[in-house]
Amino acid sequence: MDHLSNLDAKRKGADLEHEVASDVESVRMAERVQEEQEHQIKYRTCSWQKTAGLLFSEYICLAILSFPWSFSVLGMALGVVVTILMAAIVLYTSLIIWRFCLKHPEVRDVCDIGRILFGGSDLAYNLTAIFFFFNNTFIQALHVLVGAKLLNTLSNGARCTIIFSVVSAVVCFFFALPRTLEQMSFIGTFSAITMGLAVLLAIIFSGIQGSPFRFSEELGAPLVFAGPAPGATFVTGMSAFLNITYTLGGQIAIPSFIAEMKNPKDFPKALWAVTIAEIIVFNICGAVMYHYIGVQYVTAPAFGSLTTTYKKVAFSFTIPTIIFLGSLYSSITARFIFFRIFQNSHHRHSNTLVAWATWTAIVGFTWIIAFVIAEVIPFFSDMLSLMSSIFDSWFCFIFWGMAYLTLYPGEKKWLGVGRSLETVFNWFLIVLGLYILVAGTYVSIQSIIDSYHANVVGSAFSCASNAL
Repeated sequence: MDHLSNLDAKRKGADLEHEVASDVESVRMAERVQEEQEHQIKYRTCSWQKTAGLLFSEYICLAILSFPWSFSVLGMALGVVVTILMAAIVLYTSLIIWRFCLKHPEVRDVCDIGRILFGGSDLAYNLTAIFFFFNNTFIQALHVLVGAKLLNTLSNGARCTIIFSVVSAVVCFFFALPRTLEQMSFIGTFSAITMGLAVLLAIIFSGIQGSPFRFSEELGAPLVFAGPAPGATFVTGMSAFLNITYTLGGQIAIPSFIAEMKNPKDFPKALWAVTIAEIIVFNICGAVMYHYIGVQYVTAPAFGSLTTTYKKVAFSFTIPTIIFLGSLYSSITARFIFFRIFQNSHHRHSNTLVAWATWTAIVGFTWIIAFVIAEVIPFFSDMLSLMSSIFDSWFCFIFWGMAYLTLYPGEKKWLGVGRSLETVFNWFLIVLGLYILVAGTYVSIQSIIDSYHANVVGSAFSCASNAL
């Protein structure tokens, strides 16, 4: 009885402490919003609806069209299960990020969180910053290449791919110039809507086109399997799993989004709306397109499995997403660098010539680096998988398991059955992240080796068409 009484007293004390902490967090957040009222540029201006627009633009993206390929490897049933489970984990870890940011309203981005998680270490902050920069820049580079792929597809490869890549980078540069996320939220919402239409059209076209692109009597009618496809290996199965994981795992940008909200306590509204949409859209796209295309004809992205006219129509609706999502990651990176340069300067919040010249130069720098990365690496898709394994293992799992353990230090993490189970689950997230770090790195390197053996690796700065 004494033990139960002590446990109950500890729980009540923890609840009271949580209420007091919540009040303190609200006051500290209100103070930070108030501090900006005299500034020319105010950063904490996003409503939860505008934040939802940013989240939708991040998650409702071209990578959805790779889900039919993942489903073809894992099988229909396992593909659906993995998608739902990973979406649930991303939802949970995103809520951990939100709770962590409420407790630490000084957080501007994931780099600040890296410093806090490792006891205020400047080394941890700088290493996180390096990971943060390269993660975002590789995503920008992907959009440079996808933009070139789109232009090559629509024009039947009428121009050199390098020229199309330059065009993509320049257009994205201009859309990354706004200095607040609120200014970008409308375009983000528009890009999510057009991407949703692209996915819808792709699903419809896959059903009405009759036969998939490059259909042959030799390969036969589309084959669909409930379980893993015959001949699936650990490398292909892990690649399919990681493809789903990386597409759903966009937590790296969430601290930056929360840092520009008027009322961060409303963030879960935006998060739940996006998660529900994700589960519905991702599963429908993966399952329905796999059903009509079959394991023999599926491509990633699945636009490549549509006949020429349908492919061009559906692919053209992705233009806003290709431009905006790369621009969003450029803006987030530029904001981190800009704030470091002008930590305590009035230029940080002002429309001065120095501020705008510096901001423009930083954004331009990120796109130059992205263009070079996109063109200089002939096995870019495999390299992107390798970088995702190294970075996303931390930014999707390990960091947030650690963040939970930081939120509930000492014996607090074991108060009650529910809290204890949650603590065990967060240790599982850390282990899962470490597994993805090791296994994902192995699979990516093996894929690079296989690509070289198959002689399917191109050359750097190539003019060859990369059209679907």
